[in-house]
Amino acid sequence: MGRDGQWWIGWIEEVPGVNCQEASREELLDSLTVTLREMLEIDPAKSPVENFERELITI
Repeated sequence: MGRDGQWWIGWIEEVPGVNCQEASREELLDSLTVTLREMLEIDPAKSPVENFERELITI
């Protein structure tokens, strides 16, 4: 994740297709979370591991 001009851009390396662009870092983290959740709900096979559990990690 990083800043490109006025935009924050980020992606989830382990799950292709999960990338977002937002005006602030906080909005970007929210968008990435929502996008990843939706991707895994639509296609659980996109998960990088077969048996995974969710853990909240705060930066």
